[in-house]
Amino acid sequence: MSTIEFYDTNSQSFFDSTVNADVSELYHPFIQHLPLGARILDAGCGSGRDSKAFIEMGFKVTAIDASRELVKAAAELIGQPVLVCRFDEIDKTEQFDGIWACASLLHVEANTLPATFLHLASTLVANGVFYCSFKYGDQERVHNGRFFADANETLLLQWIEHTGLSIKQTWITTDVRPGRENEKWLNAIFIKA
Repeated sequence: MSTIEFYDTNSQSFFDSTVNADVSELYHPFIQHLPLGARILDAGCGSGRDSKAFIEMGFKVTAIDASRELVKAAAELIGQPVLVCRFDEIDKTEQFDGIWACASLLHVEANTLPATFLHLASTLVANGVFYCSFKYGDQERVHNGRFFADANETLLLQWIEHTGLSIKQTWITTDVRPGRENEKWLNAIFIKA
């Protein structure tokens, strides 16, 4: 079973476990770099939780996910269409002020992450902001039917080396979901030159 198939099959339980997770503390480091009414790409929107929050803040959100079933659930939650789309399928003519990739790029194999970051960065305006988060570590693994590429600060630097992105800040948080307090996350804000 692929990671996408996992999310299609388990979309309801994933939606239920993430839609109300309070990650609002992650928003400020991202939105402080955005102009009013900015265009945000929610890349791998999952339940649509963050898209909904950004829409409520007055931003224009384009939400995508590779799971058809999660796309249906997210579209219903946010009240607008969500695109079934992989990261490398995003139209490069789109121009976003910000990209939000919360716990989504971690499903891309490490050897293809530089190309994925490059493709995504090409849709950002100059001085655009890019948020992403990965489980903290340095291994690739399959866990509970899903593929994960973990990241640390060194790996992040390698992955964005030729993308025009530079690291503005990184910080580590703990998982906010019950029973997951021991899981560490690496969060990063990049700025496009």
